[in-house]
Amino acid sequence: MASPEDDLATPSVAEDQHPSSRTVSWLRLTRPTDSPELSWRERVLLRWEIVAVFAVSLGASGVYAFVSLIGSLTARHSLASQQVTLNGSQAPGRPVLDLFLQLVSLASGAAPVILAFYLLARSGDGAKSIGVDRTQPLRDFLRGAALAALIGGSGLGLYFIAYKSGIAVNIVAENLPNIWWRFPVLVLSALQNGVLEEVLVTGYLLTRLRQLGVHPWIAILISATLRGSYHLYQGFGGFIGNAVMGLIFGTLFLRWRRVLPMIIAHTLIDGVAFIGYALLAGHVSWLP
Repeated sequence: MASPEDDLATPSVAEDQHPSSRTVSWLRLTRPTDSPELSWRERVLLRWEIVAVFAVSLGASGVYAFVSLIGSLTARHSLASQQVTLNGSQAPGRPVLDLFLQLVSLASGAAPVILAFYLLARSGDGAKSIGVDRTQPLRDFLRGAALAALIGGSGLGLYFIAYKSGIAVNIVAENLPNIWWRFPVLVLSALQNGVLEEVLVTGYLLTRLRQLGVHPWIAILISATLRGSYHLYQGFGGFIGNAVMGLIFGTLFLRWRRVLPMIIAHTLIDGVAFIGYALLAGHVSWLP
């Protein structure tokens, strides 16, 4: 009798006759056969672990964003006439205090990432299980840069379409005081977004769902929906754009088993958006 490994290594005749099956095989998005056998108690604990991690991080942000969207939809003004600031001053007129508040806020975003790494290590997986290591620095960077170029440009176009269609708010990427720490804080903000979102929503979540035996396509859909949910405060355009990004990132993560390219891509996308807005706002007519 053939082993599961043999079944995965040798495609069936039916798979050869259907291009879609070959695509799935190339992506390796078959139901996992190497996931550990978990007892009923272990499965329950793992599910509650996922709930706990996201209840103190991006899951809570998703609930807040949903309520914020309801508030925007029920306001007297249209979505397009409302605006959201992504990086704003936390102590106007007090630059030193503002800087420290910015740094504390950015550092607090690392807490859920530390928690995720701790839980992965405790279960015997560790950061390497999601591809956070220094084994492929050049490949990771090139993949990340390519993803940033592909998704960044198309994402910007999608935002303008959504904004002009009235299903997205006016996003003010930054409104920090024009002093020496403005651009370093924007870079750190982009890095925080990239690390927090990709480690949790891509690496940690997809790994845990795989260990629970969830079919890869369903796991990717869950991850993408969660990613879109905590961007709902930006309007429906923010949800759609980030959900599509989640579908792409999730698929590639399950193919590569490395989250570093997604961290690099996300950081580059946000960094260019934040700094580009700071340099161009008020100087070009095409920015809202």
